[in-house]
Amino acid sequence: MEKEKKIIGRTDKADFPLLELKNIDAKIDTGAYTSSIHCIDIKEIDQTLQCSFLDPMHPEYNGKRFTFKNYDITAVKSSNGKVEMRFTIRTQIIVFGNTYPITFTLSPRDDMCFPVLIGRKFLSGKFLVDPQSENQSYNQKL
Repeated sequence: MEKEKKIIGRTDKADFPLLELKNIDAKIDTGAYTSSIHCIDIKEIDQTLQCSFLDPMHPEYNGKRFTFKNYDITAVKSSNGKVEMRFTIRTQIIVFGNTYPITFTLSPRDDMCFPVLIGRKFLSGKFLVDPQSENQSYNQKL
């Protein structure tokens, strides 16, 4: 029997325990296949990926540098049709009180309204999206 899917809104706030980030605004985007997180100062040095999440303009920015030994590079086609190569990492996300694995592409998203974009690859099989609601997971925490 198929597990009942949670209803998530068009936006929410999520926690990323391995990245030491809490209540980060996320856009739920069924038009995007992959998920993406705002990351700056991305460098690959001696087969190690280094970066910082968010940026000094974000209240949760802590300036901490993260390093990853396990990462990939993937081609991502943006909404304007342009293909670019991005680093990808696997981490964890907490929504509705549950911890899930998630793969993120790393990208400077400072020109976007939301520092995190959650795509279909993560949503599939777990959630139904209600475009008229917001913060369904976050509101359960309050």
